[in-house]
Amino acid sequence: MVTKAITAANIGINSCKIEVEVDVTNSLPSMNIVGLPDSAVTEARERVHSAIKNSGFTFPTGKVIVNLAPADIRKEGTNFDLAIAVGILKEQGVEISDDMTTAFIGELSLDGTIRKVNGVLPLVSGLKNNGVTTVFVPLENAKEAALVEGVVVYGAKHLCDIANHFADTKLERTVVDINKYLEENANTDYTFDFKDVKGQQKAKKALEIAAAGGHNILMSGSPGSGKTLMAKCLASILPPLELQEALELTKIYSISGLLQDDKPLMTKRPYRAVHHTASQNGIIGGGSNPKPGEITLAHRGVLFLDEMVEFPRQVLEVLRQPLEDGEVVISRAKNSIKYPSKFMLVGAMNPCPCGFLGDKEKNCTCSDFQIQRYRSKLSGPLLDRIDIVINVPRLTTDELINTKSESEPSSKIRERVVRARKIQAKRYAEEGIFTNSELSSKQIKKYCKLDEKTSDFLKIAAQKYQLSGRKFDRILKLARTVADLSGAENIMLEHVTLALQYKTEI
Repeated sequence: MVTKAITAANIGINSCKIEVEVDVTNSLPSMNIVGLPDSAVTEARERVHSAIKNSGFTFPTGKVIVNLAPADIRKEGTNFDLAIAVGILKEQGVEISDDMTTAFIGELSLDGTIRKVNGVLPLVSGLKNNGVTTVFVPLENAKEAALVEGVVVYGAKHLCDIANHFADTKLERTVVDINKYLEENANTDYTFDFKDVKGQQKAKKALEIAAAGGHNILMSGSPGSGKTLMAKCLASILPPLELQEALELTKIYSISGLLQDDKPLMTKRPYRAVHHTASQNGIIGGGSNPKPGEITLAHRGVLFLDEMVEFPRQVLEVLRQPLEDGEVVISRAKNSIKYPSKFMLVGAMNPCPCGFLGDKEKNCTCSDFQIQRYRSKLSGPLLDRIDIVINVPRLTTDELINTKSESEPSSKIRERVVRARKIQAKRYAEEGIFTNSELSSKQIKKYCKLDEKTSDFLKIAAQKYQLSGRKFDRILKLARTVADLSGAENIMLEHVTLALQYKTEI
């Protein structure tokens, strides 16, 4: 008789339901796993065999065949161990539910202990969509799995706990309060605060606009002008995550194995600072078994590229498609995986190789050819995808030693950013987007309407600066954010003027 158990396999940040079929035949003792398993799944033979014996159960004496269906999907990882063991125990007559709405996820150690696995949240979410109502997971993953509403979650420490649950000793159901975790973000203390940044009011305003609308920004300035510090402070003014954003981000970090043990839900927007020696696969993602890269880990947060022109050109160019589409598709011979990548790109660079072009106190020693070659590392199509370009001049001596003036703290700036984000959330409630930077061309026509005077001004500016279609749309998105920050319902001339200034500064 063939017995079955339900589990799941991750495909990107999504998952598919897997049926584990177990059959025991009268033949020489052996165990085979079929259904396109990778080496980690194939090695489950030894883990499951030892776990069953060391847990006090009897392992079948015949030939054990385990099929992971559907067989045309590649099975990777160790989360199939528990379901395989449950299927074998059922074959041996152990009373475990045959209900196909109950699933089992977990890795087994040789003594039967159920170990933590990665990607539990997307696994359980996918199972729910396939009609599963009850899930058994490792105890360490129980809170993460319980984030999925409508699924009864039990955390187990040992294989015996599963068998005992269906006999007499019931496991305790795991329940979490999602709102409690989200509220933690509201009271987070940040290491870097804008109150510690002297001067640079124009750059601070640009970063405020970027945070309010989720816009990409490039800062150019002399060494020591505060570009890196302000980029680090940006995290302190980002709005809290919405529930949908938090769950989506948690799926990514769960698959990557980056979730903290005591925090099953991501409560802060990610801030990823990448060194210029990072590889293309490291930033985009990939490998023989594709994994999320830095742009996906920065989803709904910030990807900071310091010394942006020092990155290899081919690495920068591969950012173009994710910046435009908000997702990256990693194609391999056997499969194609899609990862979300709606991030804010924040870049910092010097204006020239020596770093002092346009400086008030130090003279630039670079030739025109050197400056041109240096700046050409950032292609026109890439710059088209950056909404704000701002010059950050080095502070004068008087500005540095001035202790009387106090800068505005991040908490005050964040209040304005949150207020603007709430306006956008209400406006785009039926559109499936969160920020102005995500507007499509069709949505721009709907939500970025201009009066005749403002429209005529923008036409003249488009001709003067030879704006591309993409740059024109991004100026409208930026103007929409400026209007939201000022509380204006419609885009006015002053909003477009400020947006145009930030887009054409360099």
